[in-house]
Amino acid sequence: MAIRKPSAPSEKSAIMAELLAGTLEGQSPAFTVGSVIEGTVSGVKNDDVFVDIGYKSEGTVPLSDFKEEERDGVKPGLKFPVMLVSLEDDKTGMVVLSKSRADQKIRWEAVLEKYSEGCVVQGLVKQQVRGGLLVDVDGVEAFLPGSQVEVAPVRDLAPYIGQTLECKVIKIANERRNIIISRRELIEGHLEERKRELLETLAKGEIRKGRVKNITDFGAFIDLDGLDGLLHITDISWGRVKHPGEVLKVGQELEVMVLDVDRDRERVSLGLKQTTPNPWESILDRFPVGSRVTGTVVNLAPYGAFVEIAPGIEGLVHISEFSWTKRVARASDMVSVGDEVQVVVLSVDVENQKIGLGIRQTQANPWDTVQDRYPVGSRVSGKVRNYTPYGAFVELEEGIDGMIHVSDMSWTRKINHPSEVLQKGQLVETVVLDVNPKEQRISLGLKQASDDPWMSIASKYEIGSIVKGKVSKIASFGAFVELEDGVDGLVHISQISDQRVEKVKDALQPGQEVEARVTKVDREERRIGLSIRALSMTEDEVKKLQADGAAEAEAPAGPKPGEPLGGLAAAFDDAFAQSVEWQPGEVSENQKPE
Repeated sequence: MAIRKPSAPSEKSAIMAELLAGTLEGQSPAFTVGSVIEGTVSGVKNDDVFVDIGYKSEGTVPLSDFKEEERDGVKPGLKFPVMLVSLEDDKTGMVVLSKSRADQKIRWEAVLEKYSEGCVVQGLVKQQVRGGLLVDVDGVEAFLPGSQVEVAPVRDLAPYIGQTLECKVIKIANERRNIIISRRELIEGHLEERKRELLETLAKGEIRKGRVKNITDFGAFIDLDGLDGLLHITDISWGRVKHPGEVLKVGQELEVMVLDVDRDRERVSLGLKQTTPNPWESILDRFPVGSRVTGTVVNLAPYGAFVEIAPGIEGLVHISEFSWTKRVARASDMVSVGDEVQVVVLSVDVENQKIGLGIRQTQANPWDTVQDRYPVGSRVSGKVRNYTPYGAFVELEEGIDGMIHVSDMSWTRKINHPSEVLQKGQLVETVVLDVNPKEQRISLGLKQASDDPWMSIASKYEIGSIVKGKVSKIASFGAFVELEDGVDGLVHISQISDQRVEKVKDALQPGQEVEARVTKVDREERRIGLSIRALSMTEDEVKKLQADGAAEAEAPAGPKPGEPLGGLAAAFDDAFAQSVEWQPGEVSENQKPE
């Protein structure tokens, strides 16, 4: 907006002349209230100045209406403009005049002639009032709202008092003799012009000085001396920045690189990290795979910890790389943000700017020497730590577990679940069956830590002998009876009684103590056949049973296909055939316990 030049010094006199035209031309003045008339001093008494305006009576104005330096010159014959306030005072009958109001009107008319809305004016800030400042513009008070003083809000307006400000006229109310001015619009106009100049001159890749104007969660706005550019959080540092406020402060001066200029949308993208060398360009030379470095934990995630090993360089320690032996569920269980840790570089991906780190690699792997500490065949002790459906884990030392498979828990019984034999926290003695350091597995045997009772079973349970036991399980084809040493024998349903038994549970119950005669012993198959009804056998029948058993034990092979089985032993074999490859403690799918 072009600034209007001030009027010539004689302009005010010309305006006064127009107001007093009737008097100056010797015509009778129009004595109307509010008009400006030329008056002549007829006398001065005390602080009153008597003024003759050519009316039937004189008027007075206070001497204080004159400036202090003018008061000595106030003598009869002095001419000056006055405003006719009233033709007759109710008390004195004199004309009521005002020099100050005449001066105000003359000044107002001069301002109207000199300035218009949109032009630029200069004024002296006189005082602070509610909502803003009063500014003297050529003797007329103009109002400068507080919101229009600066581009940014101003809390304290007192420092502006006494300053001469350049402002833009935004409104003139002639009726109320009110002028509203704005310094902010003038500043914004200058900024807009400066902004257009900068947009034309900015170029990608150049370095510019700026000042941090505002900080947000996603970045910071940088004032480039009239143009704001965005410094995104990802372009602040080569390293991790959680919030721009960690690195930048409002008012901070810095050098930034111009990354992009969109002149149509008037947007500028800036970078701070680009003003320094990219640390990833020499990463392989600085941190080769296998090197050991010290870093600081800067962030935690469920899957690992991020460690800063150099300014702007972070690597990930996955939870699987924390310990050789401990099972790490969360990275926070091992380290905290701010911890200083030693790590080994496992991998470097320059293209994707990723580094794999390991903490466990800074220590010896206990699995490398596990075969020396736990050789196959050695006896070891440990506490049962956990179950699985197929076995139990035994802690041999911190982080080193061995597993006992269910098949290695008992010589005499089939174990369906490890809880049948072991309890969590139980101290057990086992034998090392196998060690696989590569797979980090140790196989243990519980039954191998004790003698196999089946090695002496034939001598302990001779065919024909009578034994005592407790019914451990009921099946549709018979009942299992637990003997000494945890060995089970089978009483087929046909061997329970001389009378026909329809259902085993009608004759026997779990936990019931019974006596029975041994009718079959098969050490290789780990089977013992029992018969309750055979308790009544004669001595000759027992001898025949023993002879049949001895002959069967010496036979090189089982009976030929189709060849019938005889005696009680045959009945027992029949029961085993019906049980479908029965093992101690096992029940076939079609012969479940009743």
